[in-house]
Amino acid sequence: MDALPPYDRTALLIDLDGTLLDIAPTPDSVVVPAGLTDTLTVLRGQLGDALAVVTGRPIETVDRLLGRAVPSVAGEHGGAIRFTPDGVIERPNLLSPPEAWLRIAQELADAYPGALLERKARGFALHYRACPEAGPVFHLALAGLLDGNTAFQLLPAHMLWEVRPAGADKGRGVAELMKREPFEGRMPVFIGDDVTDEDGMRVARAMGGAGYRVDATFGTPEGVRRWLHALAQNGDWPELPGSRAQPVAGA
Repeated sequence: MDALPPYDRTALLIDLDGTLLDIAPTPDSVVVPAGLTDTLTVLRGQLGDALAVVTGRPIETVDRLLGRAVPSVAGEHGGAIRFTPDGVIERPNLLSPPEAWLRIAQELADAYPGALLERKARGFALHYRACPEAGPVFHLALAGLLDGNTAFQLLPAHMLWEVRPAGADKGRGVAELMKREPFEGRMPVFIGDDVTDEDGMRVARAMGGAGYRVDATFGTPEGVRRWLHALAQNGDWPELPGSRAQPVAGA
């Protein structure tokens, strides 16, 4: 298991859905548990604002859900970054999917009751949680759209398939955040729950920090929230649920 860096030298970077929040039937039906924003606000103060959400969601969605409890956000898998609560959203020069792809994706969603097309500034996702039988169909159709096109990627997540531009991933989001104050000079600790988070974990480890998957270390998002609450109360790392002893690195 990764060793946690000293808390006063840490930047804490956390995924949203499946990590801070429980997965919901639809993207708009997620619930922010009572006390979560209070916990995040305390952590923000302890870390000198070196706290960020790194997610596939748009930044505007994170703001709607968490308010000003999290000062920095890397949204759309690193395709949009805002470094301060009142700062501008910065976007790398990446392609948006063709309108024809969006029309086809909408037709696919319409063909399966309960399916949902989620449009993003630089990509889109087809959700099939309410109709699991659509998953293989969506995969086959989207893979066909992207066949031979290296400018975009097709990725699986929680009961969805997502099309995003190549070059937009959570590792990029972590790397960009860590270039500026208050993150610069700290060691990133990244917590996420699925394959799209592994880029963020990899970059965090490469920068001397740590990366943890929810299922392996915390069990559930509730386990993440309990651990973060204990961290906010203690002002230092509590024992990781997936370990027998607290694996804190030396200063």
